[in-house]
Amino acid sequence: MSPRTINIASYLFIGLGLVFVMFAHLLPSLLAGLLVVQLVDILAPLVVRGRIGGRPKLIAVAFISSLVVIALTVLVLRTTAFFRSDSGSLPVLMVKLAEIIDGLRGRLPEVLLPYLPADVGELKSAASALLRQHAGMLGTVSKEVGLVLTHILVGMVLGALVALHEVNPEKRVGPLAQAITERLSLLSNAFRDIVFAQVQIAAVNTFFTWLFLGVALPLFGIHLPMLKVLIAVTFFAGLVPVLGNLISNTVIVIVSLSISFPVAIAALTFLVVIHKVEYFLNARIVGSRIQSSAWELLTAMLLMEAAFGLAGVVAAPIYYAYMKRELMRVELI
Repeated sequence: MSPRTINIASYLFIGLGLVFVMFAHLLPSLLAGLLVVQLVDILAPLVVRGRIGGRPKLIAVAFISSLVVIALTVLVLRTTAFFRSDSGSLPVLMVKLAEIIDGLRGRLPEVLLPYLPADVGELKSAASALLRQHAGMLGTVSKEVGLVLTHILVGMVLGALVALHEVNPEKRVGPLAQAITERLSLLSNAFRDIVFAQVQIAAVNTFFTWLFLGVALPLFGIHLPMLKVLIAVTFFAGLVPVLGNLISNTVIVIVSLSISFPVAIAALTFLVVIHKVEYFLNARIVGSRIQSSAWELLTAMLLMEAAFGLAGVVAAPIYYAYMKRELMRVELI
């Protein structure tokens, strides 16, 4: 079999596999597995030094993999528990937003009133209709939370096994296996470039948002309701490039309106400044790693959302980064 045929076969294998992941709702497993592989790849050299090899190295990597899986499992469970608690309940936040919007009707220009629901009840009905319409899109994060958590756990275990396999790989593999391994390595590196960079950006954005909402505003006697939820939403929404911050910023501005218009304007001004910083960080961190601009990622997210819903928005930056890396490798772009 010619090298060209082998490469085409490996492309088809990975391409069909990535599409199957989306249709089978296995994206949480894929992301969890890739995350474990990358964390072990980062942490192992810090622990396994020198020329240690053989069984001692295998034991060390197995220990690191176990710690990573346990730590990530605890993090996922704690995060899930927070958002299901009274202090972090997203439904409570949605009700609060509905009440704020309803209270604004008497203070907004008449030209804007047709775009607002008549009352809280209508807003809740519209939200319910939207949820029913996108039930398939939101199923993995609402109706099937337990199944998603199971997929994440299985993905982390598989990621740990892959990390162990890399320590003690098989001595002889066929050319197709080698080509597929190369494809998977590029996918894993694309995941690392996008996710780790986006975590840095989200962390910086969340820190400055906390400084403004939790430190600066209280100094002036202004205390926003549900501050912990706003900070959590800022971080987790910020993990989705571009669109995530638009969502969190909208929520923050609406909640700020419950205090006063000047506070909302101040929050909006602050968020615009943070957006400028974020665009710089995106260009510096994400753009430099995958050589992509914001419009490219937005286009990829739009197309993936149309095809796969919310999961497509999450997967789009990673899939696009991988695709672009493959095209750059063969010098097509």
